[in-house]
Amino acid sequence: MNTVTYGTGTPDDPWLLKTPPGKSEFQAWRDETRDPPALVVQVGTTQLSYNLQALEDAPAMLAAHGDWMPLGNADEGKPTKPGTFEDWARAADNPVGGYYGLRKGYRGRFANYVGPVLEVLGLAELEHNPRNNRIRAKG
Repeated sequence: MNTVTYGTGTPDDPWLLKTPPGKSEFQAWRDETRDPPALVVQVGTTQLSYNLQALEDAPAMLAAHGDWMPLGNADEGKPTKPGTFEDWARAADNPVGGYYGLRKGYRGRFANYVGPVLEVLGLAELEHNPRNNRIRAKG
């Protein structure tokens, strides 16, 4: 399981998490004051944001999927592999009708950052191999 070094997931007390392979650290927090409410991710000097609704929609999709799903991590401008967590987060038929990422040019890498947040919240299980990690609903 991903280790939280500290944090409660608020802007003043963010979670300190690691990407699925465990090589890079990042901070994440809920910001319900944004429109729409966002999951904010800080990676070095880069800030990404994802629709906070993802924290409800993704576990529901994973539960319906019923098995491990490849993460398929990719930057916004890169194509995604069908059937991956990243592909679902951009699909026109997901609950938000496209990208969960909110900041143009930085809407990708959903699987890399949202997956560990779902894990720390106890909503999903995540593999932590050097490559080709997968995610599934917890329980």
